[in-house]
Amino acid sequence: MDIFRTKSVEQSIRDTEAPEHQLRKRLTAMDLTVFGIGVIVGTGIFVLTGQVAKEMAGPAVAVSFVVAGIVCGLAALCYAEFASTIPVAGSAYTFSFATLGEFPAWVIGWDLFLELALAAAVVAVGWSGYFASLLASLGMELPASIAGDDPVVNVPAVLIVLILTSILVAGIKLSSRVNLVLVATKIAVVLLVIVAGLFFIKGANYTPFIPEAVPTDRVEGLKAPLIQLIFGVTPVAFGVIGIFSAAAIVFFAFIGFDIVATAAEETINPQRDVPRGIIGSLAVCTVLYVAVSLVVVGMQRYSELSTAAPLSDAFISVGHSWLATIISVGAIAGLTTVVLVLLLGQTRVLFAMSRDGLLPRWLAKVDPHYGTPARLTVLIGLVTMVLAGFVSFGELAELVNIGTLFAFVVVSVGVIILRRTRPDLPRVFKAPLVPLLPILSVLACVYLMLNLPAETWLRFVIWMIIGLVVYFGFGYWNSRQAFSREQKARR
Repeated sequence: MDIFRTKSVEQSIRDTEAPEHQLRKRLTAMDLTVFGIGVIVGTGIFVLTGQVAKEMAGPAVAVSFVVAGIVCGLAALCYAEFASTIPVAGSAYTFSFATLGEFPAWVIGWDLFLELALAAAVVAVGWSGYFASLLASLGMELPASIAGDDPVVNVPAVLIVLILTSILVAGIKLSSRVNLVLVATKIAVVLLVIVAGLFFIKGANYTPFIPEAVPTDRVEGLKAPLIQLIFGVTPVAFGVIGIFSAAAIVFFAFIGFDIVATAAEETINPQRDVPRGIIGSLAVCTVLYVAVSLVVVGMQRYSELSTAAPLSDAFISVGHSWLATIISVGAIAGLTTVVLVLLLGQTRVLFAMSRDGLLPRWLAKVDPHYGTPARLTVLIGLVTMVLAGFVSFGELAELVNIGTLFAFVVVSVGVIILRRTRPDLPRVFKAPLVPLLPILSVLACVYLMLNLPAETWLRFVIWMIIGLVVYFGFGYWNSRQAFSREQKARR
């Protein structure tokens, strides 16, 4: 039973030329960078900043963003090398298939399914909260049953996913244009927050910058970070441990640069432009995150920050509610682009898996009119609508984080393997200091994973067990690699 059969880089590239599975090349380096910024700048700035500052890191939340940004930077260099070498849809899934084999590729694809589907639903729920808040400020309050903290069905979240799914079906270029307009809007709002907020900063709010560590009941038992349970550390909030625990949570804010790699197959010059898009978007977003977090904790005492809409409420606290309304508009635009690009990444990963036969191949058929995998896009949209309509934020963000970090570990290991097994491949972009840099990326990602709650690990293991059942029940027996090997054996 050969579950580690690999798919050569050359075969992956040839598959992109099959007429029924051929995506249209429309994207440039600018499009990719905007896609990256579009998906990264969102939940982290508009939602998570207040939560982690208030509950875990205090004013040092800016350091947590730096830590998370460094970890992502290490992984980003590995992604950039892979994307320039294998410019094919699927991102980490495709990279794994070429280096580790089919089963590890399935595991990572199943993992990305978890990451992107849940992330899109979670952000859609956050979008709904800001949308309802904006309507309320305009005197049009929505009923709690459809848009409150615990709605029966989150109608705004369902509707935004429906609209964005329709845009994605209509074509990648239309998606990129819509994304560009929305990204420009939210970057303008973020810069407004930074500049306007500087006038309301109080130095006393930064003291102490790293609050003293305190025991907390909130993280006892399975809710405690796994590293604390392993080494018997008393569960605490704040202090140095709090900074790293917060980094593991705000890591959710950086999810997205890897999605740039999923669009490689639709890029005009992927070997050059995909690395630029990955690294450029991550660099811009890290600077913005650090700046915004420093301004917000300087405007309002960290212990008084809102966990639902920290930026808006910070300006309300200093008597400028009109700015809060503008921020809500920026947040809506920001979270819209996040959902859009997450849905894009999700469809491209499953498109690659379906094309390889690990999922039903009819899902990978490209619509001749729109040039997009319309069937798969609609299916993903429906699943996300159901999740967005009935899930809450909470622990799901942490489940997304562990899935992303796991993908980063696999990609980092894959760079080392492909350097040794295929040194002949042309690499327009090469990650520096290999194997040291990928090893540091693995260690950093594993450390952040250990800082996630034990219950998150438990949910992740359950999801992976379900994935094993699906693979051995369907994927293994329908894999195109299995058929191609049988044909070669007969010859």
